[in-house]
Amino acid sequence: MEDAVFTSVFSGENMMADNQERTITGKVTSKLDNAGLPGVSVIIKGTNKGTVTDMDGKYKITVPGNATLVFTYISFETQEAVVGSQSVINIQLLESSKTLNEVVVTAAGIKREKSSLGYSVTTVSADKLAQKSEPDPLRALTGKVAGVNIQSSGGVAGGGTNITIRGNSSLNGNNQPLFVVDGVPFDNSSFTNVGATSVGASGVTNRAFDLDPNNIQSMTVLKGAAAAALYGSRAANGAVIIT
Repeated sequence: MEDAVFTSVFSGENMMADNQERTITGKVTSKLDNAGLPGVSVIIKGTNKGTVTDMDGKYKITVPGNATLVFTYISFETQEAVVGSQSVINIQLLESSKTLNEVVVTAAGIKREKSSLGYSVTTVSADKLAQKSEPDPLRALTGKVAGVNIQSSGGVAGGGTNITIRGNSSLNGNNQPLFVVDGVPFDNSSFTNVGATSVGASGVTNRAFDLDPNNIQSMTVLKGAAAAALYGSRAANGAVIIT
């Protein structure tokens, strides 16, 4: 009888340990050159909860003790890792030799086949961006995405670039879509001259100019309610996802 009680208590403790949440950290690198991979999707298997790696390939996620992590990245083979008793999980991904269907990255680094999406998505690849020798990656989108109006505040380098998707407009000039760089929301606010009013003032610079067009793999434009559904009210004017 005592053995049965002890076994029951021991089993209960194991179940509590398995279900106890804890934080897992790690780094995802390429097996080819050991370089950190930014924007890798790290999802808890069987759920829609996850995160993406930062610019150095590092990630941090809270999981239950019995979880399995799924690591996915475009052009790389998907890999799974059982958490078990580990607190640090480093992963090396191998480049895939398979031919990929056209995919787009939506929220939280989640990939979907373009044909399966029920909303408008336009993706501009790096080779198309390179056709225009623009130091500002946003200006390189000019004429490549239907329904997107791109205006420059001037011809000087670093001049502000304003994007309006599908005619969204307001009196205070807050028409900019949400920018997401490798899964991280990016502030592309335009700075105005000292003493200029916010209404009708022209921006003289913008943070998107800090991005090197040569490091961009693709730019995806989400329009309308689809962007707001994925990223919330900040994407009410649409979203531009930069990978």
